[in-house]
Amino acid sequence: MSQLSRLIAILTLLKSKRLLTATELAKKFEVSIRTIYRDIRKLEEAGVPVTTIEGRGYSLMEGYSVAPVQFTEKQANALITAEHLINQSKDTSFVNDFNEALTKIKSVFRTSIQEKSELLQSKIHIFNPTYENISSNALSEIQLAITNFNFIEINYKKESDTKITFRKVEPYAMYSIYHKWILIAWCYLRQDYRAFRVDRILHFKILHEKFEDRNFSLQTYFQTCPYKEK
Repeated sequence: MSQLSRLIAILTLLKSKRLLTATELAKKFEVSIRTIYRDIRKLEEAGVPVTTIEGRGYSLMEGYSVAPVQFTEKQANALITAEHLINQSKDTSFVNDFNEALTKIKSVFRTSIQEKSELLQSKIHIFNPTYENISSNALSEIQLAITNFNFIEINYKKESDTKITFRKVEPYAMYSIYHKWILIAWCYLRQDYRAFRVDRILHFKILHEKFEDRNFSLQTYFQTCPYKEK
């Protein structure tokens, strides 16, 4: 990461939290604490009102860069609740992308909203009684393939089978059930629509080649093909 990119990221983090330590920032960006000290000085030289609280960390002066979009307390609480729910997902890419987006959103919270959202953060817990230690890291890429009509090649292992099969598919839609993400795709091996659990895709490749839309309807699919792993 370049210094400019890191400075912008540090500023975003400072706007999203009331207080950050040099140690936290160094760990986040995998640099030395001395580098963070230099970055903070750069921000100060650029006119960013960074306040140093001795022994506690850094914050931004109240009222700096008032955002054109303001969130109500209920809207902020909804985002914090969504964060807890999404963190239950077993797909690393989805969780990371959401948390990065939420950090940017939090950067425009007023200080009073930040304080209350941080309080609520510590007072919510989601229990998941059905535990299955299988994770994935494909959801974000597959979503891009859906919206850009890119073929995907996958190596897939069904829950009830020891064999791994190679599939070339046209990704059309996704849904979640029991904290598991399901991909609906046209499968060239089966010459029909099939449902694939994303956490059972062992390897995938998004192809540059694009497919013609078959005018797939998720509503029609649910009416005729209730979920069954194929």
